[in-house]
Amino acid sequence: MDIQDDAAEHTDIKKAFVEKLATLPPSPGVYQFKNASGRVIYVGKAKNLRNRVRSYFRNRQQLYGKTLVLVTHIADFELIITSSEVEALILENNMIKELKPRYNVNLKDDKTYPYLVITNEPFPRILISRQRRKDGSVWFGPYTESRQLHSILDLIGSIFPLRSCKHRLSEENIAAKKYKVCLDYHIHKCKGACEGRQTEKEYLLMIEEITRLLKGKTSSMIRSLTSTMQLFARELKFEQAAEIKTQLESLKRYAERQKVVAGDGLDRDVFAVATGEEDGCGVIFKIREGKLLGSQHIYMNNTAGESDAGLQARVMEKYYLETLELVPDEILLQETLGADEEETLRAFIQEKQRDEGAEKKMIRFVVPQIGEKAHLVEMCRQNARHHLEEYLIQKQKRGEAVREHYGLTALRELLHLPKLPQRIECFDNSHLQGTDYVSSMVCFERGKPKKADYRKFKMTSFEGSDDYAAMEEVIRRRYSGSLATALPLPDLIVVDGGKGQVNTAFHTLTALGLSIPVIGLAKRIEEIFTPQARDPFNLPKTSPALKLLQQLRDEAHRFAITYHRQLRSERTLKTELTTIKGIGEKTAFMLLERFGSVDGVARATLEELTAAAGKKTAEALYCFYHP
Repeated sequence: MDIQDDAAEHTDIKKAFVEKLATLPPSPGVYQFKNASGRVIYVGKAKNLRNRVRSYFRNRQQLYGKTLVLVTHIADFELIITSSEVEALILENNMIKELKPRYNVNLKDDKTYPYLVITNEPFPRILISRQRRKDGSVWFGPYTESRQLHSILDLIGSIFPLRSCKHRLSEENIAAKKYKVCLDYHIHKCKGACEGRQTEKEYLLMIEEITRLLKGKTSSMIRSLTSTMQLFARELKFEQAAEIKTQLESLKRYAERQKVVAGDGLDRDVFAVATGEEDGCGVIFKIREGKLLGSQHIYMNNTAGESDAGLQARVMEKYYLETLELVPDEILLQETLGADEEETLRAFIQEKQRDEGAEKKMIRFVVPQIGEKAHLVEMCRQNARHHLEEYLIQKQKRGEAVREHYGLTALRELLHLPKLPQRIECFDNSHLQGTDYVSSMVCFERGKPKKADYRKFKMTSFEGSDDYAAMEEVIRRRYSGSLATALPLPDLIVVDGGKGQVNTAFHTLTALGLSIPVIGLAKRIEEIFTPQARDPFNLPKTSPALKLLQQLRDEAHRFAITYHRQLRSERTLKTELTTIKGIGEKTAFMLLERFGSVDGVARATLEELTAAAGKKTAEALYCFYHP
C-alpha cells in the first residue's frame, strides 16, 4: 500500500511539473532550478523564460556533460519576471553570488582588489580603497596589479601638487583660518589650499587633468600641458613654465613605459578565455589611445561542459557589471557572442552610459581573423592560458583536486590540434653500439598509461647504428599490417628525438596515407619539434603539457631500455652457458637466478655448483671455466 502511495505521489509531482512548464510566460527574467530537498542548484537568465526553461526538458539526447547531470536533479523551479534583460542580468549576478548554486560557473570575485578614488569634497583627495561606496566620489579600477596602481600614484604625485591631509576644507573653515600649511607646502608637494593660497577652481582643474590621465588620455593631456607651458613662456612667467615642463617630462616618461599595441590610437577592450577540464581563466586588456594600460584576469571554476563562447560572455558580464570606467567604442573578442548575449550586453552598456551621463554610442563587437587586431586577441588568449596554468599549479600545491589529464587540453591549445589528444603513442629507440637494436611504443589514454597497448620491436631491416632507419621501421610496422587493425590510431604521436626523427616519422606516415599529428621531444633542453616548423620551441618548465610529454618520453625510454637489457641477457646466455655440453636453457636460467650472472657462475666453487645443479652438471661447468 505504501509503495502504491509513493508511486501515486510521484505521478502527481511529475504532472504538476509538466503543468508548471506549460504556464511559463514569454517574458525576460531569472529562473532557479531546485533539487528534491529544495536547494537552488542553478540560476540562469533569459530573454524569453518560456523558451529557455523548456529547452532543458525537450530532448535529453541533445544534452551532454554538466547540463545532462543538472537536468536529472531538477525537482522544481521558480521564476522572477523582470521588466528587461538588463534587470535579469543584474539579478542573476547577485543571486549567483548569494546562493552559490552547485551547477553555475563560479567566477572568482575580485572585490578585494583595490580601487583608486577621487573623493567627493571641495578639495578632493586621491585615495586607495578596497570598499566601494556610493558617496558621489569618482572611482577607478579595480586594479589587479599593485605595481601598476602605485606607478600611477607616483606619477600623479610627481605632476600634481595635491593635498594629502585629512582636513575638512570648506570656504568657512579656510576663511576662519582653522588650518595651517604643513611640510608638503614647503617642499612644493601642495599649494596650500588650507590657507586659501590656492582657489578651489584651480584645484578642480588639476582634478580634471588627473581624471583624463586615469582614463588613459595621456596624448591630449600632453598637448594641453604643452599649450599651457607655452602660454606662460609668452607671458614671461618662466617659473610657472618651468613647473609645467617638469610635469610634462614625468608624463612623457610614463607614456613611454606604456606598451603601444595598436597604431590607430583607438580605445578598445579585448577579451579572451582559456579553459581546462574544471577551471578556466578570462583576461581583459584595457587599451586606450592604442596603448595597453593594464590587464585584469578572472578565474572560473565548475566550467566542465561550458563552451568558450559561453564563458567569454560570463567574463564580459562580470567585468562590465563591476568596472567603473566607460565602455570603449570597440570590443575585440575571441569568440562570437550569441544573439541574446550580445543584445543583453548592448542594452546593459547603453543603460550604464545613460546613468553616468555619457554620450550614447554604438558599441562594436569584433572577432578579428587577421591583422593587428587578431594579434591582440591572440596575445590576450596566451595571457589567459599562462594565468590558468599558474592557477592550477597553485591549486595542486594547496592540495586541491586538479584533473590530472589537464595537460591534454594544454597540448591541444599549444599544438593547434583538431581535437583533444585522448590517445597518445610515444616511440623510443635503444641500442649498444649498434647491437640489439630495439624500439618501444608506449600508449597513454586520457593522460594515463595503458600498458595493455604497449609494444616492443626488434629491428630487422638494417644493421649497425641508424636512428632514422629505426624510426622508419617502427612507424611502418606499427601503422601497417595486422598491428594497424589490432590497435586504434592515436590522436598524437610523440617521438624521442629532434628534427630528423620527426621528419622521418612524418614522411613514413604520409607514405602510408595517414595524417596523424607528430612531434618530437629532444632530451637536452626539452625542445619540441614539428614537421611544419623550421625551428623548435620550448614550453615553460611548469607547463602541464610539458610534464605530460616528459612522462610519455620517460616511460617509452624505460620500456625500451628494459627490452634491450632482456635481449642482451638472452644473447649472453646463449653464447656462454648454453654452449656448454649438457646445459640447456632451463638449467642456464636456474643458474643465473642462483648466482646472479654468468660471471657469478664462473666464479662459483665446485661445491657451490654441485649444490645448485648436481655433480655431473657442476663438473661440466667447473671444467669449462677452469680448464
